[in-house]
Amino acid sequence: MSIIINNSSRTQQFIQKELAYSAHNYHPLPVVLERGEGVYLWDVDGNRYYDFLSGYSAVNQGHCHPKIVGALIEQAQKLTLTSRAFHSDLLGEYAEYITEYFGYDKVLPMNSGVEAVETALKLARRWGYDKKDIPVDQAKIITVEGNFHGRTLNVVSFSTDPASREGFGPFMPGYEVIPYNDLDALETALKDPYVAGFLVEPIQGEAGVYVPDDGYLAQAYDLCKQAGVLFIGDEIQTGLARTGKMLACDHEGVRPDILILGKALSGGILPISAVLADDEVMLCIKPGEHGSTYGGNPLACKVAIAALEVIKDENLVERAEELGVYFREQLHQLNHSNIKEIRGKGLLNAIVIEHVDTDAAWTLCLALKANGLLAKPTHGDKIRFAPPLVITKEQLDDCIRVIAKSLEILG
Repeated sequence: MSIIINNSSRTQQFIQKELAYSAHNYHPLPVVLERGEGVYLWDVDGNRYYDFLSGYSAVNQGHCHPKIVGALIEQAQKLTLTSRAFHSDLLGEYAEYITEYFGYDKVLPMNSGVEAVETALKLARRWGYDKKDIPVDQAKIITVEGNFHGRTLNVVSFSTDPASREGFGPFMPGYEVIPYNDLDALETALKDPYVAGFLVEPIQGEAGVYVPDDGYLAQAYDLCKQAGVLFIGDEIQTGLARTGKMLACDHEGVRPDILILGKALSGGILPISAVLADDEVMLCIKPGEHGSTYGGNPLACKVAIAALEVIKDENLVERAEELGVYFREQLHQLNHSNIKEIRGKGLLNAIVIEHVDTDAAWTLCLALKANGLLAKPTHGDKIRFAPPLVITKEQLDDCIRVIAKSLEILG
């Protein structure tokens, strides 16, 4: 089977204009999208695709969900931004809603995911100084290999991805990186009395949907409690029903001391993120010490409430759990020699490609595109499969047929 990439001149015009005027910090598939609805995307030539990336799990509720879009339009016609110099009629409503939704005392609203990560790290450090009496400028955060929490200079200071780090130093001190899914390494690192927090993704999405051993999160949480260290759960990609629980940490009954949310918190409508914690942690930061012009703006508050309502109203947690099990079963039944491994929970899944060709995963994604499904490789040989959670079983069956057909390209 050979791939015929029939990009129209119109498609090429859009791509060339982007290359001419936009920074070259991404390497997208050669497709130009102009419309989305539910699980589908359409390109500028009218071709329809299943979306199996979901904006890196930002579109859990499906593209342009009418309830979320309706909330956006309604609020956009009234008030979009006040800054935090003034109160708005929606911030209190949103704060009450999201804190009761997840069971925390307080929320600190931000915009992008990495802003929320930075906020959580600042909170942990301040808590370490105020509550744990760590000497000034000596607080440490434990992170893990293979992590992805964003690409600010601070966050790439503890990244182990060469593409994120090389050429961007010097880096910020105060981090210790240990192996992921290694409780012995964590227990050793926690012996340092200057450790304030342990930052971890319950499942490493960007690393290729690396699911840790059963019990890892619960035991890691217990070790943190014994050491008097905050457990910081980055649920930006894994949260909000994606893995078949509202939070991936819920699979092991873990309640992070600091919870980080983003992506699907807006249903893909605009950047919205949040950090949740109880008063002992959150109230360590005082007025003027942290903030954001757009954080907690009225438009974001209205949209986030609607996005969270959709998750519960449409039973997306249960849908992701049921269809995730079914999807992995169907992938296993393909019994394809080039699928080395199938990973995942809920509808956050990935396959690891076994092939001598280092571009095999990219080649397969081009074949998937040609057959009507959009996915993207990560770390060379892995492909994430993460459709919007509103997908039906019939649509999923169709996608499995597309995957099976596309695998023929690998022989």
